[in-house]
Amino acid sequence: MLIHSSGLSKVKDSVTEKIFFGNKPTAELIAILSVYFVQGILGLARLAVSFFLKDELLLSPVQVSVLLGLVALPWMIKPVYGFLSDGLPIFGYRRRPYLVLSGILGAGSWLSLATIVHTSWAATIAIALSSLSIAVSDVIVDSLVVERARVESQAKAGSLQSLCWGASALGSLLTAYLSGFLLEHFTTRAVFCVTAIFPLIVSVSAWLIAETPISKDDQKSHKTNFLTIKHQLAKLRQAITQKAIWLPTAFIFIWHATPSADTAFFFFTTNELHFTPEFLGRVRLVTSFASLIGVWIFQRFLKTISFRVIFAWSIILSTALGMTMLILVTHTNRLLSIDDHWFSLGDSLILTVMGQIAFMPVMVLAARVCPSGVEATLFALLMSIFNLGGIASQGFGVLIMHWLNITSTNFDLLWLLVLIANLSHLLPLAFLKWLPESEEKTQTITLSVNNG
Repeated sequence: MLIHSSGLSKVKDSVTEKIFFGNKPTAELIAILSVYFVQGILGLARLAVSFFLKDELLLSPVQVSVLLGLVALPWMIKPVYGFLSDGLPIFGYRRRPYLVLSGILGAGSWLSLATIVHTSWAATIAIALSSLSIAVSDVIVDSLVVERARVESQAKAGSLQSLCWGASALGSLLTAYLSGFLLEHFTTRAVFCVTAIFPLIVSVSAWLIAETPISKDDQKSHKTNFLTIKHQLAKLRQAITQKAIWLPTAFIFIWHATPSADTAFFFFTTNELHFTPEFLGRVRLVTSFASLIGVWIFQRFLKTISFRVIFAWSIILSTALGMTMLILVTHTNRLLSIDDHWFSLGDSLILTVMGQIAFMPVMVLAARVCPSGVEATLFALLMSIFNLGGIASQGFGVLIMHWLNITSTNFDLLWLLVLIANLSHLLPLAFLKWLPESEEKTQTITLSVNNG
């Protein structure tokens, strides 16, 4: 049987689009996915940072939590990067130059950690600059994703976000085990040196962005870029003053701001259970794979389900499953003849799947309510509030750790911290009505803002 080349081409295009969740694989899409992929692959240094702060700088759990809160501050001012990108083009371009600069900044910050950083303050500055690098590139690609997501059909709702976060999870998956394996054979500084290579991929990917330079005539038509920014502020103010936008945003903040026991648990697993970096790399491998499972489950079965339903069930199930950490902390698993390592792996797998399923609607909802013209700015603002919730979570965790006198050697009341942290996760259930009832309502919100 003969097959026309045009027919074969259509078949190939159809197969390719299925691989990309129904999105046409353009050069720009490859660039966007590359940036998300790098965000995931930078997890190569995550364990190295933890061990560097704990073993080389000799910081306590409380000090590490405070430092991690400080280095997350660049994520709090993401709207600033959105304003710069939307309103202040460099050489006529609003996206490419910022991606190039962010990649160079990231490479420099990781290289400094590998060579000249020897104090906690220097480490804070270097890690904060690496966070700034990721945050800037994140704002740029988020704006491109939002521009695409706003015109998605209902049948494809959330497909692009699923694809992007799948790329990030894939990057994490590829480096997860290596993050621990390398620490078994090399120093933390050697890992930082290798990590410094990857941000440069962002700089290279920038040239694949399909962007038309802003002409001088276009700039003159706005009189000045400051007038453009004034217009952005007016449109942004119009959006955020709508109850249907700030209520879901407040819910997302509360959902993410509940106390965290992660830092204390890391010290417990390394100092009390003596988990090696290589094993923790295996845990990261499992959680990265679990993230991909969570993205697939959301894309395949849950993308058309109400936000309220997804959040309600994910909160309830995550809280119930999170209580299993008490079994490990109290060593009850040993009474059940379950090894610490196997129990930790299974627990991490299930909790990560649930967490990713709960996180995907956040991205879809945030993208849907962004009006045209301020995509980068408003989406960055929404994500900044989400990240502010993360800092609040660290802060509440620090206060409880201090209150319970949990240190790098004292874990007597860690079970109580885990209990408080998990029970607090139920708090957002009281505010579920702040979320929109249906997808149509989010589309109505966006249209009302766009039409002013």
